[in-house]
Order: sequence, then structure tokens, then C-alpha cells
Amino acid sequence: MLLPLTHGKTERFEVFRITDPVRHLTSEDLAGDTAAVRVGDQVQQALSLIADLPGSEMYRCFLPGWGVRAHGPTDVLFEIAFCFRCHGARVWGPDLPVEQQGQTFDAESPAAVELLRRFRSCV
Repeated sequence: MLLPLTHGKTERFEVFRITDPVRHLTSEDLAGDTAAVRVGDQVQQALSLIADLPGSEMYRCFLPGWGVRAHGPTDVLFEIAFCFRCHGARVWGPDLPVEQQGQTFDAESPAAVELLRRFRSCV
């Protein structure tokens, strides 16, 4: 998966359990309940897993259950909502190119399975 160029500035990482997935069809930001906050090595591990997600064909549902918000030293760098059913991801961030906002990932890949396991372990 292609991460925003600002990903290298990430200092803190929030994991969200999305409570209203339909909202993310048209919203401009991530909303949900914070499940965990990660710092240090855990941030880099999570970003590596996301970057390692291979592309896939997207199905139609896009009802994301999990999301992440990356924080830099002073503000939010980017947000990603993941739908592990349709293999779709939506990325928000300042100055993010349109072609990077909607992406696909193979939800059955080892990186995706591990990422979902880590998300679920937050609850």
C-alpha cells in the first residue's frame, strides 16, 4: 500500500474501531472509538505492515471496521480506514494526491492478517 510521503514523521499512531462504517462513504475524516495509541517501535511496525500490504481487486461494499490516525510532532499527518471485506482502504491527509486516496489491499495476505490481528488485540 502506498503511504503518504509524511509517514516518516509519524510519532504517535491511534487505532480506531469504526462505529459507523457507512459514514465513511462520503466523510472527509476518520471517526470511531479509540482502541489503542501506539508510540515508538510499535508505530514503525504498524507502518511497515501497512506499507507491505499488496494490492488487490476491490469489491463493492466499503464498510470499514478499523482505522488508523498518524500524528506528527504538531498535527495529524494522515488517516486510513480499512475494509477487510472488500479489500478497500481510504486515505485522508493534507495535499494527498487523488490517486492515493482510494486504494486496495489483499486482505488475505500475511501482512493484512497480522495487521487485523493487531487491531483486534487492541479491544
